[in-house]
Amino acid sequence: MTHHPGKTAFVFAGGGSLGAVQVGMLGELVRAGERPDFVVGASVGALNAGFFAGNPAPDGVARLAEIWRKLKGADVFPLSVRGAFGWLSGSGSLFDPSGLRRVIQTHLPFRNLEDAEIPVHVVATNLGGVSVCLSRGPAIDAILASAAIPIVFPSVRIGDDDLIDGAIGGNTPILTAAELGADRIIVLPTGFACSLEAPPSGAVARGLHAITLLVAHQMVRDLKLLTGSVQVHVAPNLCPLDVSPFNFMHSHDLIRRAAASTRLWIQTGGLTQQIVPRALLPHQH
Repeated sequence: MTHHPGKTAFVFAGGGSLGAVQVGMLGELVRAGERPDFVVGASVGALNAGFFAGNPAPDGVARLAEIWRKLKGADVFPLSVRGAFGWLSGSGSLFDPSGLRRVIQTHLPFRNLEDAEIPVHVVATNLGGVSVCLSRGPAIDAILASAAIPIVFPSVRIGDDDLIDGAIGGNTPILTAAELGADRIIVLPTGFACSLEAPPSGAVARGLHAITLLVAHQMVRDLKLLTGSVQVHVAPNLCPLDVSPFNFMHSHDLIRRAAASTRLWIQTGGLTQQIVPRALLPHQH
């Protein structure tokens, strides 16, 4: 394992079902001897950051891969007639978050964020658009708050704030990691579907696709903001990619592809280079 002075953070971006790629990246980073001092995540990245922080070792990553391979869309977005009617009548969300709560509750090995094996920080957004970094308190509520995509899931009340998806705030997990004292940041982006033959079908799928584009744009902006002040390495997102972030049927393939591209990236000096991957910039095939 290479020793790096200062603090290293892993940053997990959001991206719905594309969060599976982060598992492939993680496996290779851990195999290369990387162990972060802390992790930061937003949205589905908060889920992966939490699971990894509970067991930041090869068997922990293997367990996370197993969770993703078994995960179905209905586990995260359970279809609910009540939810659809409730949204129309003003209750605020299309889906009940109990499915996602169950996934976290079943697999997360700690109750409070501060109980994780390595420090974990979860980024959410308050209703004023201000980013909120959660580092203590009930882990399930924090992750649900960070993943509360507007319209899709209800906001989560924590303290004095009603919190929604961390991707909506101005302060992404990359900037949060720098503010928390990271001298070296390894970013695990989910990327976006750049080679879809047609727009994703359904309002939720289109909304999630739009959020992945927003996340990629914010990430490129933040990487430029941090140039020269913090060492930042960005693992390669998959490109071309034709999987909608609402589609959970391709986790096995996403993990496999991400592991292969990250392995090659590490072998060719990715962890010594500070480059914004071209695949994160706006494009399509």
